[in-house]
Amino acid sequence: MAKKSKLKNAAVTIGTAAGKVDAAAHATAHKAANAAHVAKQELIQLGKQVDLLKKQLKKSTQRLKSALK
Repeated sequence: MAKKSKLKNAAVTIGTAAGKVDAAAHATAHKAANAAHVAKQELIQLGKQVDLLKKQLKKSTQRLKSALK
């Protein structure tokens, strides 16, 4: 009976370790997904800012050209 108890304890220890590894991997994947989402949102905002700057530059260029005429 003692050997079965030791085997059972070893199996429980292995199962616990596997569960901890799985939970850590899941948490890491979740953090990575959140980081990717935040980065995507930041890129979208940067794109909008670049578009606004292009628009401003175009207007400024037109004003400068008409002022130089």
